Amino acid sequence: MAKLLSKVDGVAGVFTDGKGLLTVNGAPGKTVYGERLFAVNGVEYRSWDPFRSKLAAAILLGAKDFGLDENTKVLYLGAASGTTASHVSDIVAGGVVHCVEVSERSFRDLVGVCEARRNMMPHLADANLPEKYAHIIEGVELVYQDIAQRNQVDIFVRNMAAFEAEHGVLMLKSRSVNVNRKPREVFAEVREDLVSKSFKVRNILYLERYSKDHAAFFVEV
Repeated sequence: MAKLLSKVDGVAGVFTDGKGLLTVNGAPGKTVYGERLFAVNGVEYRSWDPFRSKLAAAILLGAKDFGLDENTKVLYLGAASGTTASHVSDIVAGGVVHCVEVSERSFRDLVGVCEARRNMMPHLADANLPEKYAHIIEGVELVYQDIAQRNQVDIFVRNMAAFEAEHGVLMLKSRSVNVNRKPREVFAEVREDLVSKSFKVRNILYLERYSKDHAAFFVEV
């Protein structure tokens, strides 16, 4: 089994068995969404489902070198019940993931995931209002956002500015921005909008294979 595992190029802490992605389980013995667990040379790994996680989908489609490594301090906006955030927690074993979620129902599930992981911090807050939580979160290096709202770009820009983050990953749902426009047209407009706000858009990956009407934007300041 050990010979079948290899590191994914350009993304620290992510592995593949030739079929899918895996991360080292930061909470051994525990699953978050029914994912498969297995051990190799005494290390427990978790399978990472690209149909349940847009970040996994993006990595499978070639995302690399976007500012996420074992020591990164991440602000995760729209953490929901913690599916993708828990894999980010696995990756940034020496860093931290600050998980912001506004839904009280999802937040209850998120808290349960965070309790088993020393580097996941839950915050019940509205991502539209970073000034409400910026004072309790320090040193953010990467903002990761997955929020399906019409103003999702504005939310992302405000949080990038509030925390002076160097890197950002925006999972954009085109139909939430404009249901009457073709997704690629919306994505092109969003790119122009980000560039006009002085962001460097390093890469855009279209996630249709795994997540309809979504694209992943990888940006730097």
